Amino acid sequence: MPINFDVVIDTPEYEVDMKSGLDTMQGISNATQIIGEALLTGKVPERITARRSVRTMLKKSFKGSYGHSFRLDVLDEEARKELRKIGNITFAELVAYFMREALYIETEEPSDKAQRVLDRLGDGAEDLIKQLRISVMKEVHEVAVKFEHDIQIQYRKSFDDRIKLVKFTSDTVHAVQAERTEERLALKASIRRLNTNTGNGRLQLEGGDDTVAFGFRANYRDVDFAMKKRFSDNLHHNNGIETERWEYLDILANPIKLLDGRIVKYVVVGFFDD
Repeated sequence: MPINFDVVIDTPEYEVDMKSGLDTMQGISNATQIIGEALLTGKVPERITARRSVRTMLKKSFKGSYGHSFRLDVLDEEARKELRKIGNITFAELVAYFMREALYIETEEPSDKAQRVLDRLGDGAEDLIKQLRISVMKEVHEVAVKFEHDIQIQYRKSFDDRIKLVKFTSDTVHAVQAERTEERLALKASIRRLNTNTGNGRLQLEGGDDTVAFGFRANYRDVDFAMKKRFSDNLHHNNGIETERWEYLDILANPIKLLDGRIVKYVVVGFFDD
């Protein structure tokens, strides 16, 4: 049961610089394979080799900016069984989830089926995000960086039905250079999302409108239970009520910053009211 995708490079004509275009498509191919291996075998590959359980196959090109179709083939029978359990639509949703998380882009709340897959991955989900960030995301952005062409991945559900998954731009590439600083910030924040297996989530600062990614300094399994409970209690309390009634946590965190100083994630180290 192969899964079909499109890569669309937003160019004014039906052409693209060959070297950068091939680099971008190779990066997308590698990212898709790495996610596929992790989801279907439970192991996060450090590199793509000739011996693998999944592979990508380049298909036909098409007009409309510059685009190519490609297919993810699953070669191993056990991996095929896992894909049948996950389903193509949920698999495509998770491809988008991991690519967006690797770039600190806010994702929609995962479907129940996708969340169950994430729960099974546990710490492997964070390992996968880190591997994508360090290994392929710069390559994916080659066309965006050198020619400022946006790149979009679509899941081809059928010939006429395509679902947009992720867009890469000359702005999203900056996440690849993001670095954690030793600066320690005191935050008043409401927890808006929390994965109770990995400890990753989104928080909203008091007075702010947007959410920002956060995680913990230690592996989540090693985080003190009392700290975990304060985060989960805050999430449950604030869900579904007006912002005027939100409660806030007093958090100490190290920021992960882009080169221009923008903060894309907070690494929680404790509370400043302790």
